[in-house]
Amino acid sequence: MSRRLPPLNSLKAFEAAARHLSFTKAADELFVTQAAVSHQIKSLESFLGMKLFLRKNRTLLLTEEGQGYYLDIKDIFSSLQDATQRLLARGAKGAITVALPPSFAIQWLVPRINKFSAEHPDIDVRIKAVDFDEGHLTDDVDVAVYYGKGRWGGLHADKLHTEYLTPICSPMLFQSGKPLEELDDLRHHTLLHDASREAWKNWIRHFNVLGVNVNQGPVFSHSMLVLQAAALGQGIALGHSVLARPEIQAGRLICPFDEKLITKNAYYLVCHESQAELGKIATFRQWVINQVQEEQQDDVIDQ
Repeated sequence: MSRRLPPLNSLKAFEAAARHLSFTKAADELFVTQAAVSHQIKSLESFLGMKLFLRKNRTLLLTEEGQGYYLDIKDIFSSLQDATQRLLARGAKGAITVALPPSFAIQWLVPRINKFSAEHPDIDVRIKAVDFDEGHLTDDVDVAVYYGKGRWGGLHADKLHTEYLTPICSPMLFQSGKPLEELDDLRHHTLLHDASREAWKNWIRHFNVLGVNVNQGPVFSHSMLVLQAAALGQGIALGHSVLARPEIQAGRLICPFDEKLITKNAYYLVCHESQAELGKIATFRQWVINQVQEEQQDDVIDQ
């Protein structure tokens, strides 16, 4: 025999209205309009075939049936809330799987993950370094890092860094005898490309650099390979600020010019919209955001 239960939204509206004895206060609590609460109450009364509220001298009162029904269901709502809190508490521990591009994993997350483990020993981070098309999370991934414009349907996205591109190279390149003082001097050097030549083309066009052949130079499939080639003195790369930062801080790479081009894309931490504030996912999100903010504060101090 199937259970015939009233709609949950109608029950929520009734419980709130009965507790406050006010449709207005119930609407404020549920983040809906007073008309929506009134509609849900009428729907419930229609389902039950009886009146639950009476209005008398602008005061909202429960009928005898309404009073009895409220006393019966209020404990059920309390039990639901307690069960949910217990579930969320369990969800604050255990393993969390983070999917992200290999270059970002190596240059940004991996060097910091021991700090997260020290601060949150009950959460085990499983790092899944993958190249993937952004737009949806697979069932085995809790959180991901995407590179894009931050618009993915059904996903909550936290912008991590504002990205900019600037030429980077090894200090040993200054010992090659080739000039590297003005932007036009780029024509004397090998350009290192990441996946395609579009980034260099856009940068050269933006700063109106003359005489540079962007159709020459090796192309690498991953950003880490470009950084490695640049650190070995094989040419000049167009460095992504986030990925190049550790190499610059270590002195393996330098920025020969001050010109920087802000990109339209950036790194975002994403998760399902419905899970952004839950348990270990919320903990990891906030930790990553805090790390980025501390990094930005250090940049300001260094300047």
